[in-house]
Amino acid sequence: METPGKIAVITGAGSGIGRASALALIEAGFTAVLAGRRREMLEETAAMAQSPRTLVVPTDISVPAQIEALFDKVKDTYGRIDLLFNNAGISTRGIPFEDLTYEQWSNVVAVNLTGSFLCAQHAYRMMKMQNPQGGRIINNGSVSAHVPRRHSTPMLRPSTR
Repeated sequence: METPGKIAVITGAGSGIGRASALALIEAGFTAVLAGRRREMLEETAAMAQSPRTLVVPTDISVPAQIEALFDKVKDTYGRIDLLFNNAGISTRGIPFEDLTYEQWSNVVAVNLTGSFLCAQHAYRMMKMQNPQGGRIINNGSVSAHVPRRHSTPMLRPSTR
């Protein structure tokens, strides 16, 4: 079991903020475990890093068994975790509130809430058991929490009265 420096797990590492954060962490000396649904996008992130300090682990965080497998892989490979960047998220862009299906709502909750919770829980358990103990968990959220967007799930259309 090899432990090269600090170990960071980044969810949603295949694009956007997750990719940029993974690349910055690698540049700062971290080994980055790249998690996300699309293997090809994760491999692209790893190629951009031009570093052997990456591990690609395709993971759909809406599936609890895949989250467990991700953290088992981290534990088996490195024996520890120093940072979890909980970044994966989905939205239902462009769908008016009244047209949002239960399945669409459930998918957002499964990824953005339950998946993030389960990742944090697994990371916390590892951080508590490792020697030395500790680490950091960063939960990244959407700007929509502060600036509602038209047709975003929590926003209703104005009254037509």
